[in-house]
Amino acid sequence: MYFPSTHWTLLKQAALNGQAEGDQALEELCRCYWVPLQRFVRSRGYSEAEAEDLTQEFLLHLIDRSALLRPDRSRGKFRSFLVGALIEFLSHERERRLAQKRGGQQFHLSTEVIGESELANDPQAAEKQIAAFDRDWARTIIRTALKRLERAYDEAGKAGLFPVLREFLPGANVPPPYPQAAARAGMSLAAFNSEIHRLRQHFRDCICAEVNSTVSAPHEVDEEIGHLYRVLLDRGTDLGAENESLNGSSVSTKQNDA
Repeated sequence: MYFPSTHWTLLKQAALNGQAEGDQALEELCRCYWVPLQRFVRSRGYSEAEAEDLTQEFLLHLIDRSALLRPDRSRGKFRSFLVGALIEFLSHERERRLAQKRGGQQFHLSTEVIGESELANDPQAAEKQIAAFDRDWARTIIRTALKRLERAYDEAGKAGLFPVLREFLPGANVPPPYPQAAARAGMSLAAFNSEIHRLRQHFRDCICAEVNSTVSAPHEVDEEIGHLYRVLLDRGTDLGAENESLNGSSVSTKQNDA
């Protein structure tokens, strides 16, 4: 199985290869993880504007600080590494702001920001914040996989077909009857059924490709996909489509290899 190391090597490549690669690494991190990171910062009590600034500062921090430019794949899942690094960053940032405030400098610090000591005394609050991060991460994986799938159809000259097929994948409204969708696609019902089967298989492959780049070894892919499904299942009804697709499609590298 092809096993890319995109996310685990981004920061190291940025450190070794200079500013251009650093910018590219930051852009990739922003694309993949901006929403989960920004929402996690917001969950700590920061305003939306503060959260956006801190998220950007954190990503720049990963690029600039040599201590964080040497992440090792053997340390576990990139998702866990990233949220751990963010928690540490926010703790240091809070200490820095409080030190500046004590020093007489005018530095805005949101009075609603949750202190690290408070979180330490309330493990349930910290657990809920990390669970929310994981849900946002899962949604990001699915959306990125959908974009990858759409790009594949476009490159295959089937850009006009994808909007019809898209209605049978997560995040769409209730799909139309198969005969109606097949007529819109200009295909026989049998051919359309086969196309939907290929679509869902390709979608599973895209999810696996995204997850591959966030774990430390190929055997962890199924475990991480299982976690992705569980956190979506724990969510409310707004993720019902994602839940049904993942459950019904049996997104598993073992099944894909069968």
